[in-house]
Amino acid sequence: MAAKDTAPSLEILVRGPEGCFVWNGPPFGNGEPSVKLERVPCSRAKFSEDGSRLLVMKSDFVISIYDCSSFKEIKSFQVPNVLAAVLSPCGTYLQTFQKSSTPQDKNLVLWKIESGDSVYQQFQKNMTKTTWPSIRLSSDEAIACRMATNEIQFFDPKDFSKGIVHRIRVPGVAAVELSMVPGSHVAAFIPESKGVPASVQIFACGKEMQSQPVARRSFFRCDTVQLKWNRGSTGLLAVAQSDVDKTNQSYYGESKLNYLTTNGSHEGLVPLRKEGPIHDVQWSCSGSEFAVVYGFMPASATLFDKKCHPLLELGTGPYNTVRWNPKGKFLCLAGFGNLPGDMAFWDYVDKKQIGTTKAEWSVTSEWSPDGCYFMTATTAPRLQVDNGIKIFHHNGSLYFKKMFDKLYEVEWKPESPDRFGEIAELIKSVNSLKVTETKSQGQGAASKKTAPVQKPAAYRPPHAKAAAAVQAELFGGSSTEQMSKNALKNKKKREKQREKKAAEAGTTAEG
Repeated sequence: MAAKDTAPSLEILVRGPEGCFVWNGPPFGNGEPSVKLERVPCSRAKFSEDGSRLLVMKSDFVISIYDCSSFKEIKSFQVPNVLAAVLSPCGTYLQTFQKSSTPQDKNLVLWKIESGDSVYQQFQKNMTKTTWPSIRLSSDEAIACRMATNEIQFFDPKDFSKGIVHRIRVPGVAAVELSMVPGSHVAAFIPESKGVPASVQIFACGKEMQSQPVARRSFFRCDTVQLKWNRGSTGLLAVAQSDVDKTNQSYYGESKLNYLTTNGSHEGLVPLRKEGPIHDVQWSCSGSEFAVVYGFMPASATLFDKKCHPLLELGTGPYNTVRWNPKGKFLCLAGFGNLPGDMAFWDYVDKKQIGTTKAEWSVTSEWSPDGCYFMTATTAPRLQVDNGIKIFHHNGSLYFKKMFDKLYEVEWKPESPDRFGEIAELIKSVNSLKVTETKSQGQGAASKKTAPVQKPAAYRPPHAKAAAAVQAELFGGSSTEQMSKNALKNKKKREKQREKKAAEAGTTAEG
C-alpha cells in the first residue's frame, strides 16, 4: 500500500468545443483548479485504462499520444479517414478503425506506440459499440482476443506478427467480453436463432482448456446483453434484455439479471425482490460483492455477495444508477437521465446512509480514484443547456461547481486505488483542508431545502427503446417518490392481468 504522502495527485480531463485540457484535481488551493495541460484543439480525448497515456484526436486525422507523467506529446500518427481510435489498457498499443472503400483495405490497424509501427492489420466491414474495440486486451495486456464469424481468435500480445495463435469455435457468437483482472476467461453471447434459446457461455483462455465452456446460461426473450466481469475473474453478471415485453408489463421491454461463476458453482437468475427492469449493476472493487438497482419506480437497490446472497437493502426511491467507491467503503445511489437527480450516499462498512443531495440533469458520474470525491457532469449532446461539473465530498456535500456554455466530456485520470492511503486517513486529511471551501461554493450541500427545478422531458428517439430497458422507467416523472397517475394506472393494470391469469388457471384446474 502506498503511503499517502507519495500518492499521485488527482487529475481531471475536460473537453469542450475548443478542445481538451487537464486540471489538477481536488483539493483545490484557492477553490479553483489549476491547469496541468493547456487546451489542445481536438474532437476526442481519452486516457488509457491505467492512466499512463492520453489519446487526443486532432484535425486532419492526426492522433497524438501524451505521456501523463509530464503531459508531453510522445508520438503522433496520421491515419486517413479514421473513424475510431483507442489505447490498450497499459498504453502499449493504439488501435484504429478507418473508413474502407474495398475489402482489400486492411482498415483495422494496431500500432506499437513506442516505435510508431503497425504490428497487425485486418479488414473489418463495420464497427458498432458492441464490437469496438475489435481486439480486446486484458488489463495487464497478457491476453489478446478478437471476435470473428463463429469464433474467438487469440493473439500473442508480445508479438502480433505471429497472427492468430489459437481460436475457440463459437457458432453464432455476436458479442464477447474478456475478463480484465486477470484475463483468464472470455464470455460469449449467442443470440436466439431458429427456436434455439440465446445463451452466454464462459471459456477459459488457456489454449489447452478451450474445448468446452466452463459455464453456460440459456434464456429466451433476449435481444442483447450487457456482460460485466468482477475483479478476480471469478464471476460474470449478464443483463439479458429484450425490446418487447411479452407479458405487457413494460412498454420498454424486459430485462433479467443472470449470474455465472467460472468454477460452475452458480448459474442462474439473481434473486430480486421486485418486478421490473434492471436499471444498473456494478461490482465492488474487491469483486466480492455487487450492487443492483432494479424494479418499477420507485426502484429498489440491493447488495449481494458473490454467492448471490443479499447483504444489504438500500431501500427504494427514484434511482437508476449505482456507483461503488474504488476503496469499497462508500456507494452512491442516484437517479439520473430522465429522473430528477436524487443522490443517496451510503457507508457500506458501517451499513448506514451518510448523506443525500441532488445533481439535476447529470449525464455522467464517477468516484475519484482515491475514493474521496464524487463528480457529476451535464454534457452535450445529451443536454445542450446547463452544461457543467459538480464535485461532491464522499457524504454528498458540494465541494465544487463550474458551469460551461458547452461541455462534451469530463473524466478522472485513472489511477490504481492501491496507490492511495486508507480511505479513513484520506477523508481525515481532506476534512482538515475544508475550512472555507464548502462555504464559498455556496448552497449545493443544502440543496434539499431548495425547491427542485422541474426538468423538461427528454426526447427519446424510437431506436432508443432497447437502451431504455436499462434506464429509468418513466412511471414516476415527478420529483417525489410517489407514483404518478400513469404509474398507478399501469400498476393496477398489471395486478388485474395477474388476477385474470390466476383465475383462468383455477378454471382450467377445475375443468
